[in-house]
Amino acid sequence: MTEPLLFAPIALREVALRNRIVISPMCQYSAQEGMANDWHFAHLARFALGGAGLIFVEATAVKREGRITHGDMGLWQDAQIAPLRRIAAFLRSQGAVPAIQLGHAGRKASMQRPWHGNGPLDASDRARGEEAWPIMAPSPLPMDEGWLVPHALSPGEMAELREDFRRAALRALEAGFEVVEIHGAHGYLLQSFLSPIGNRRNDSYGGDRAGRMRFPLEIAETVRAAWPQERPVFFRVSAVDGVDGGWSLDDTVALALELKARGIDVIDCSSGGIAGSATAARVPRGPGFQVPFAERVRREAGIRTIAVGLILEAQQAEAVLRDGKADLVAIGREALYDPNWPLHAERALKGDAADFAHWPVQAGWWLERRERGLRALREGAKP
Repeated sequence: MTEPLLFAPIALREVALRNRIVISPMCQYSAQEGMANDWHFAHLARFALGGAGLIFVEATAVKREGRITHGDMGLWQDAQIAPLRRIAAFLRSQGAVPAIQLGHAGRKASMQRPWHGNGPLDASDRARGEEAWPIMAPSPLPMDEGWLVPHALSPGEMAELREDFRRAALRALEAGFEVVEIHGAHGYLLQSFLSPIGNRRNDSYGGDRAGRMRFPLEIAETVRAAWPQERPVFFRVSAVDGVDGGWSLDDTVALALELKARGIDVIDCSSGGIAGSATAARVPRGPGFQVPFAERVRREAGIRTIAVGLILEAQQAEAVLRDGKADLVAIGREALYDPNWPLHAERALKGDAADFAHWPVQAGWWLERRERGLRALREGAKP
């Protein structure tokens, strides 16, 4: 049979992935002062054991004030390197490529953890010792009534943020990550610069699309210059805001062309989030609902893309790749439901030709023998 494309290796610059399956960054809101801990190790290690090719650490703040919540991961100081180095080393030891997403929450900073309400910090949060902090954005526009009003960034503060991203990228490199992704989606700082809904500036960082793209492109240039040339840089976009008057797919194609010119290797195509929760948008949801975004960006910008969004079945993921709609397929919540999704997908696609060679030897050794025993029982039960 033809080898499934989902399990064909792929090279991104000089970084080789064993397959095309990506684990999306998924915030755990479980850090203390930005420090990764045993929860993060266990959460990410299971995906490496489960056979994924590329595994992202969650959105990691480049500045303390850039956290979404008090529980966010960070890389704004050297002390945060060591626990992340432990995670990256284990992922690599199991054959996965360790990756990290760097970002700043912008006007969505200083909010509740999702299970505490996913809104502005209130008295119940203060009772837990979680006070609000001043936030920043391109324009002084709050998320909604009752939310904090952000401070509009000055050009000098934007220069400081470029340096924050540069230093965080260098710390990520020291921690052993092979891929870095810039978070430019979901209404956080960079997406709020891009979107006319979040950016009402009247200087060179606002106005038309070129002005609104200027700061995110400067961040891309900064991170690309800091990151080794042999290693890839990704950029995550909200391909559409999904609200009237917002960022469009035409805008995303234009952005992707500019990012490609600056050495960005892969566009990670999500959507929504400019207002409300991280992925809130009036985008009809169904299996693979964001795949058309990755397909158009790939075709019109000539850059590699990641498809994400309710990709649930192995055959569905394989079709995305076979039909040329994306170069990589990312799963998030489906991986939480089944951390062994890549290994199960391989068996689903290969059928009787599948074996346990790609499972960790500590498990595959036993499962292979059990399979042989079950096969013998079935054959022995035949009339």
